[in-house]
Amino acid sequence: MPKLSTFPYIFDEEKCISISDLKKLKYFNKNNLVSGTINWTNRGVKTGSIGISVLMTNKTNVVSFDYKCNNNEYKYEVQLIAIPSNLGKGKVWYFLCPFTAKRCRKLHLIDERFMHRSALPSGMYSKQTHSKKWRQMEAVFGTYFDRDDIYDELYSKHFKRFYKGKPTKRYFKLLKKIKQAEKITPNDIEKLMILG
Repeated sequence: MPKLSTFPYIFDEEKCISISDLKKLKYFNKNNLVSGTINWTNRGVKTGSIGISVLMTNKTNVVSFDYKCNNNEYKYEVQLIAIPSNLGKGKVWYFLCPFTAKRCRKLHLIDERFMHRSALPSGMYSKQTHSKKWRQMEAVFGTYFDRDDIYDELYSKHFKRFYKGKPTKRYFKLLKKIKQAEKITPNDIEKLMILG
C-alpha cells in the first residue's frame, strides 16, 4: 500500500516578517513610534497585509501586530531584544517569540499567528522537499538555470564588487558560478532531459 502524502508546511512559501525587512522599511527609530502597513503580493496580486507599529525607547522595544486572518482579528505584541554584535560594533536585533520564547530574526505565519518556526516541527523549507536525485541535478546544473538571478545580483544597484580596492568574496562567488554555468553546454542539458 502506498504511503499517504503529508503535504508539509513550507516555510518559504508562507507569509513572514523579518528584522531585516523592518530595518529596510525604516521601522527601527530610537525613541520613536513608527507605524505602517506591510503588504504581501504573489505575482502582482495582493495576498495579505498587516498593520505594524514599532516602539523603541530606553525601557521598551516592542513590535505590535494588527491583522485579520480567516475573519479573525489579531492584535498582539512581540518583544524586541538587542544583543551586542560579535564584531564589537553595535547591536543585533531579535524578536522574542511570545509562543515559543525563542529568539529569532524571522517570524512565520503559523496557525494564523506569527511565531518562531520551531512551533511547527513538521514544517520544512522547499529545498528539503526535493528528492535526492533532484538535489544532485541541482548541484551540477543549478548554476545554468540560475544564470539570470546571478546576473541580476551582479548588476544590481547596490552590489559592491570591490572593497578598499580588492574584489569582495561575494563578487568572487558570483564569478565562479558564472564560469560554472558557462561550462555546461546545450548538449549536456539535452542529455539531462532525455535521461531525466
